[in-house]
Amino acid sequence: MAGRVLRHLVNGVVAAPLRRYSSSGPKKVTLIPGDGIGPEISASVQKIFAAAQVPIEWESVDVTPVRGPDGKFGIPQAAIDSVNRNKVGLKGPLMTPVGKGHRSLNLALRKEFNLYANVRPCRSLEGYRTLYDDVNVITIRENTEGEYSGIEHEIVDGVVQSIKLITEEASRRVAEFAFHYAKENGRKKVTAVHKANIMRMSDGLFLRCCREAAENHPDVKFEEKYLDTVCLTMVQDPNKYDVLVMPNLYGDILSDMCAGLVGGLGLTPSGNIGLNGALFESVHGTAPDIAGQDKANPTALLLSAVMMLRYMELNDYAARIEQACFDTIKEEKYRTGDLGGPAKCSEFTNEICRKIEASH
Repeated sequence: MAGRVLRHLVNGVVAAPLRRYSSSGPKKVTLIPGDGIGPEISASVQKIFAAAQVPIEWESVDVTPVRGPDGKFGIPQAAIDSVNRNKVGLKGPLMTPVGKGHRSLNLALRKEFNLYANVRPCRSLEGYRTLYDDVNVITIRENTEGEYSGIEHEIVDGVVQSIKLITEEASRRVAEFAFHYAKENGRKKVTAVHKANIMRMSDGLFLRCCREAAENHPDVKFEEKYLDTVCLTMVQDPNKYDVLVMPNLYGDILSDMCAGLVGGLGLTPSGNIGLNGALFESVHGTAPDIAGQDKANPTALLLSAVMMLRYMELNDYAARIEQACFDTIKEEKYRTGDLGGPAKCSEFTNEICRKIEASH
């Protein structure tokens, strides 16, 4: 299973025939536009996909939380049904209201569809300079448990206990995923990131599963590193790492740090891979302060959609859209404000469309 879904995630894949979906018409994809700038950047992606004539049909759903019988807010059933039906989705940024009874919708979506592996490629973009050159690192994060299991309670007044859940099944699954990913995408090394020196049982179990996976894949170099050591080394020389696999919380932190090396979350795609489908998303915030002002940068959501196309084996479309996006970013004239440019979201989008149409 892991090998089959991994082949088409990022660069370095063999293009699949475009006729895959031709016999049954366009493939339906669930679209969750999101909050704040979400609807704007989702519309941008839809326009670019239309320019590239991508053979998919968007099924837009609303995930505004609804109150369940237990008084807690959750995902509307119609949205759950859509993702279960289509098996592939694209999601803009979502806001989680602060207050009792609300839980993270992002976390709820990952748990609802058992999206066990989060894949975040962080790669330097040609023509957009940061403090680091030639960054090319992949973080693979266990996506369903750890400190984000939601198991916490107040023991007595003023004392709260939060339980870190690590299971052999989830750890082995994501470890195997990481090695399959490395092999099928031409990567040379997998690094297990942990703190088993402190959390001997929980991180120790995760590390043991990574070691067992390494034994099953002797053709991929394997190393073990403490989380703090990886953070220190990453900002000194990110080229020391290739594919990193880690438990949930560490992956949340480290993947954002890696994004900072290449320009931030506005440039970083993300894919959540599950047993029966996948959900691709932009991982930045909803930016309500600029919502509706045509200032948003759609790059992260667009590159996540490119990952989605490769997952669907629509590799030629993915390559053309990705190249048009990269070429547009190289030209300072069409960069949005967060990238130091003067362009509006619509101008950035239109230029990508123009490049795609010119490449036909």
